[in-house]
Amino acid sequence: MTAPRLLAFAAGLALVLGPARGQPPIARQHAALVHAVALSPDGKTLATAGFDNLVKLWSVGSDGTLKELKSLPGHTGPVYAVAFHPKENVLASASLDKTVRLWDLDDGKLAKELKGHTDIVDAVAFSPDGKTLASAGADKSVRLWDPAEGKELKNLGSHAGSVYTVAFSPDGKLLVSAGGGDKDQIKVWDVAAQKELKVLKGHDQPVTGVVFAGDPKTLVSVSMDRTIRVWDVAEGKETKKLGPTPDDPYAVAWSPKSKLLGVCGYSGLVSAWDPAEDKPRFTKAIKSPGYCVAFTADGKRLISGHDNGSVVVTPITGK
Repeated sequence: MTAPRLLAFAAGLALVLGPARGQPPIARQHAALVHAVALSPDGKTLATAGFDNLVKLWSVGSDGTLKELKSLPGHTGPVYAVAFHPKENVLASASLDKTVRLWDLDDGKLAKELKGHTDIVDAVAFSPDGKTLASAGADKSVRLWDPAEGKELKNLGSHAGSVYTVAFSPDGKLLVSAGGGDKDQIKVWDVAAQKELKVLKGHDQPVTGVVFAGDPKTLVSVSMDRTIRVWDVAEGKETKKLGPTPDDPYAVAWSPKSKLLGVCGYSGLVSAWDPAEDKPRFTKAIKSPGYCVAFTADGKRLISGHDNGSVVVTPITGK
């Protein structure tokens, strides 16, 4: 866990909700906290990243039931991030061991190991065409890779602090990175030109998650300042601010099916938001701090990873 997250977790642990009735079912656990979850392009497989140094794969049933398929051992430190290739049966993972690993999911074996980062690799993401991989981490750098060749294409540059998250725009033309630092929490990069385009300013605490909400123009960010912000990337302007949230949100996801945002925070709250509304449509308390969130393919459930090593599937109820 990088320093700002560790401090926030320690400060907020006393506020973590006690046992709640009607908890969603808990899948088989990692032996340590679950820091990332990612759903395959066909929605049938879930990848989870654990601080037990393992990547795990799960089948996702039509009712949201998870069944463990296999573990992918190999990292020598906690695993911080996972991402599926959009077109091939390949998974990327990133770790405290300073590497990004590419896994061939047909045989479950390591295909390539990408080295270059000098500290924790916090985030990975594939471009929509799968030809470029982005990574970022505690060395403050954002890097582009050719996953087919396993070679670094470009170290784009640095943030003022650790970089926690990266996301490609749906058209693949832009990359957004975000993290700590006091003046450049969110940066927008031109992928083809391999250069910085602009900085989105507004948050006054580290940004822990970013996601494009359906189009290349609309970006959503979450931050330890307990706000959810919507941005017009083309204009470089904030268009809406939601919150304050009850806890520090650590992750955000977008469902193209339900047109909702999913948010997970350190107190264990998972919530679903319509970006046009000021309050969440749905909130559920899980009795363990949360670090990551994804939607099932139908947009009807949230999948979250928690400090106690659990992976929880939560049906979204209400309107």
